[in-house]
This record gives sequence, C-alpha cells and structure tokens, in this order.
Amino acid sequence: MNENRVAGAMMNDKWIVGTGMQRSGKRLVNAGKLKLVLLFIIYHSSFITGNAQSPYALKTGRELTWLGVGAVTLGTSAVLRNNTDPLTPTDVLALSPASINALDRTATERFSAGAAHLSDATAVGNAGILGVLTLVASPMRQDIKTIAVMYIETVFLANGVEGTTKGLTQRVRPFVYNPAVPLADKLNRDARLSFFSGHAANAFATAVFTGEVFRHYFPRSKLKPVVWIGSLGLATATAVLRYEAGKHYPTDLLAGAAFGSLVGWGIPKLHEVKNKTELGRRLDVQPWSTGQANGIYLSLAVFSR
Repeated sequence: MNENRVAGAMMNDKWIVGTGMQRSGKRLVNAGKLKLVLLFIIYHSSFITGNAQSPYALKTGRELTWLGVGAVTLGTSAVLRNNTDPLTPTDVLALSPASINALDRTATERFSAGAAHLSDATAVGNAGILGVLTLVASPMRQDIKTIAVMYIETVFLANGVEGTTKGLTQRVRPFVYNPAVPLADKLNRDARLSFFSGHAANAFATAVFTGEVFRHYFPRSKLKPVVWIGSLGLATATAVLRYEAGKHYPTDLLAGAAFGSLVGWGIPKLHEVKNKTELGRRLDVQPWSTGQANGIYLSLAVFSR
C-alpha cells in the first residue's frame, strides 16, 4: 500500500502547499482556488479503498483483561476435564436413545472416524484463510500485531468457555448410544464432553472474525462476499462433519456456532476505532505557528493499491 500525504498551511489569506512525498518548494496560491483543489482530492479519494489509520486499536489494560479472562476459563476447563470420570460398562448399558429429544436422537446413529479427521482439516483451513489474508493484504499485514492479539483473545475465550461448559454439563456424546461403536471408545473420558461443540465454536468464531476484520480493512472490496461465503462455508462443513462423526448432537453444534459467532464478532467490535468517519481518519487539521505567523496545518492521506 502506497501512501501519499497532501499537506498545506494557511498564513493570513494565503496558503503554502507541499507534499509529504516530494517537496517542490513553497508557492502561494489563492485560498479560494486551493479550496477547490482540496474538494476535488477529497471527492476522488473517497473512492479509494483503504484507511490511513487502522480500524482497530489495542489498549494494554483491555488486552490484559481479555487475555486474563481467556486464560482463567482455559485453566478452569482443564481442571474440570481432568476431574471428569469416564463412563463404566454398566453406565453404557444403561443408556437409551429414547431418553434423547427427537432432534438430537438422529445423531446416535452416526459414527465415522473419517468424518472426524476431516472436520479437523476444515477447522484448520478456516484459520488458514485468516492467515493468508493477513499476510497477503498489505493493510492487514501492516497491522499483524493487532490482528494477532485480537485473534488470540477470540480463541482463548471461545475455547475456555466451551471447555468449561463441557466440564460442567458432562453430556454423553451421541456415538456412545450407537451399538456399532467399540466399547473402548465409549469408556474414554472425552465421551462425556459433548455440550457444546468446540469445533463448531472455533470454526464459527474464526469465520466471523475473518469476515468482520476483512470488511473493516476493505469496506468497498468486491471480495467481501467471497471471504464470508468461504469462511462460513468451511465452518458449516466442520459442524456437519462433527454430526456425521457421531461426536455431537445438532443442539451441541447450534450452541457452538452461536457462541463462536458471538465471540468472533464481539472481540473485533470491542477494538474498533470509534467516532471517526473514513475521511476523518485520513484528514488531520492542526494549529500552525512559526512564532511570527499563525495559521492552520492540513494533512490529507490518500492511499492507493
């Protein structure tokens, strides 16, 4: 991304004009003519995608708070998981699909190790979209630290709350009800950690985070629908594959998708630079003085790609 700053200073009734790229010397022009020039620049620069200032900002206190919340919930989820007692053969025999609501009952007939592995791949692929966009798109690459911190907060919070909820509810996974599944798989501690889906939460948190961040850096880009469809499509595929694998009930997946989407939208929202229009972010007006004369300094950033 190339930046060209057009700056000017007004002293009494005259303007002194220069550029941040190359100084060609001072020349006086009529204030009325310069106003027309500035209006022309402002009008045409409004069609250029890109912001002089990042749409997001980090604040030390806020980041420490959210990273702390994420770390605490992750720690809590680890403790709860470790304290979860696995099912016994007697527990498994006592389970009946009839005790499950009609919507979720269909999941008890599913089981596929291949679908489970593929769901891991689609979840990683979703994160890959964000990574590629951040590295390829210049405005995002220049803001990589801000994006990285926000995404870490998103992942910490999504996984921490999801893991804690699983440890508290200890809902039996649907494949445990399936008589075709080996007993050894059902006696694993993880078989009691169904609600809500961590894969769905992570996939949708990443998808919504990616879409939101991209649209804020490129508000006029024609690629916005492509990014949204691609990332949400992978997230949906992840959820469907977890259902086919017998790992989650539909309600697990819906809850995970809803919570993940909320986190993926909320974290960027908390970091948005507020109360500035696009022109306001590009336009900088300050008092100007040499000690002998006073005036106004104006700087307008124009971007191109």
